[in-house]
This record gives sequence, structure tokens and C-alpha cells, in this order.
Amino acid sequence: MEIYRIGFDALGGHGEVVLVSESKKKAHAIADLALKEIGRIEFKYSRYRPESIVSRINAAAGLEFVEYDEETAFLFQYADTLYDNSGGVFDITSGGLRHVWDFGKSLLPDPVKLAEQLELIGWNRVERQDKAVRLPVAGMEIDFGGFGKEYAADRAAAVVYEQGGRYGYVNLAGDIRLVGPKPDGSPWIIGIQDPRHKERTIASIPLHAGALATSGDYERFFEVDGHRYCHIIHPRSGYPVTFWRSVTVVAPLALTAGSCSTIAMLKEADGLSFLEKTGMGYLAVDQFGKIYHRNS
Repeated sequence: MEIYRIGFDALGGHGEVVLVSESKKKAHAIADLALKEIGRIEFKYSRYRPESIVSRINAAAGLEFVEYDEETAFLFQYADTLYDNSGGVFDITSGGLRHVWDFGKSLLPDPVKLAEQLELIGWNRVERQDKAVRLPVAGMEIDFGGFGKEYAADRAAAVVYEQGGRYGYVNLAGDIRLVGPKPDGSPWIIGIQDPRHKERTIASIPLHAGALATSGDYERFFEVDGHRYCHIIHPRSGYPVTFWRSVTVVAPLALTAGSCSTIAMLKEADGLSFLEKTGMGYLAVDQFGKIYHRNS
């Protein structure tokens, strides 16, 4: 039995299927099926693909209802849960704020355009009936980017398990879902990146099962006059969060780990209280570099 690492690019980042198998051929065959599942999810839900259900719903904003299937119904139900449990700060209609924040040009948004975009946010305003959805105002958008990558990691790991894989994990740009421990029962050791030094780690977390995900202010950002503006934007102020450098959560599912880490980032100073209430393991780094943690 050997460890095989199959790298790939998907969902805007680099990923890896790590699998213990008796042969390279079998490992790659299983990984190929996992990658097809990731590709299916990207094709179906990416806002960058005009044929995706997300793009079709957004294009019909202010107009007609758009029908959706059972899988999409599950994701909408999860969006409901996140909205309620976060006090409304995890809102899948807030992705439209990317239109006024240009991280490529490092420019602050125009205040008038930002105010106009904020008027288009509100998951509680979205209309749903009989497996159909309607965004009531032209210009409104939904975006599964806040948990789509983690959902894909969970689904890919499920495919690996269905195909006989028992030892390994799926890594989607740092969001990890385990298939199982190493063959001898020992854990995989997952390094946590220092949010201010890309080549360093600040911790190593052993995982036998479950998932791990990190949200941080270092993935996409720019600085103006010494102030860092990251891609995690609060849906009420319209400005990036500032309290945490990064939040890592360990949970049974990548979907849960990723959304909890993002909610903690969005809750700013209240994020630690939120993490404590989840009962999950976490490692959080505040803006001064102080580390807070709890084992799962």
C-alpha cells in the first residue's frame, strides 16, 4: 500500500486527492471519479458559468420564478440555517458586493455604488414556492461561493469512499474532508498556515476523521494606507471584516467547518463566543496575532 497524491485545479484554486491504495492505477481511477463529481458541482453552481442554476436564477431577478431540483433544495435549506444561526450575517445574496470591490485594482468602492449594492442584499426577501425561486428585485444575486467548495469536498470524499477508498482525504484549497485515517489507524497531520507568512505554519492538527476548513483575511486582499481590505465582506456594512486574521474549524463535514469558520470571521469580536457555542474544535488568530484554540 502506498500513498498517492493526485493534484488538480478546480473551483478557482488548487486541490489534491490523497489516497492510500495498492496500485497507482486504482488510485488514479478513484481520484478521476472524485474529480468528475467536483466538476459536476462547479458546472451546476458556479456563478461564472452562464448555464448554471445560479446564473439562471440571477438572470431572472425581478422577473420570473426558476425551478430547482432536490440537491439545490438542500443547499437552499442549508442557506436558511446559516442565515438564522448567524443572525443574518451569512447571507448568500451578499456576493454581489464583489461588483463594487475590485481586489485586482486595489481600489476602495464608490460610496454611492456601495449603498446601491447593499440595497440588493437580503436572503429573507427571496421568494420560494414549489421547488421554484425568485429574486424579487432586478440586480439581486445568489452565490453559493460561501460554502460550495466545502460541499464539493464532502461529495468528492463520499465518491472516494463509495469506490472502495478507506484511507485518505480530499483537499480543496485548504478545505479538507477525510475519507479515513492512515492504514495503521494513525491520523493525518494537517498544517495550519500562518496568516502573515505563507511558508510558515502555526499549528499541526491530527485528524482521524471528519473535516477541517479555514477562513482568513490573507487569501485575497489589498492594502491602502496600511489598512488591509480582505475578500470577506460584511453584508451590513459592505466593508471587509477586520477582527480575525484566520479561523480554522474542525467538524464532521467540510460544509459545517467552512461555514462556521466564515461565520466566526463575519461576527468579528463576537466570533469567539460563536465558536465556543458550536462545541467544535477551532484555532483562531486575531489581528494582533494572539491565538485562541479548543481541541475537538
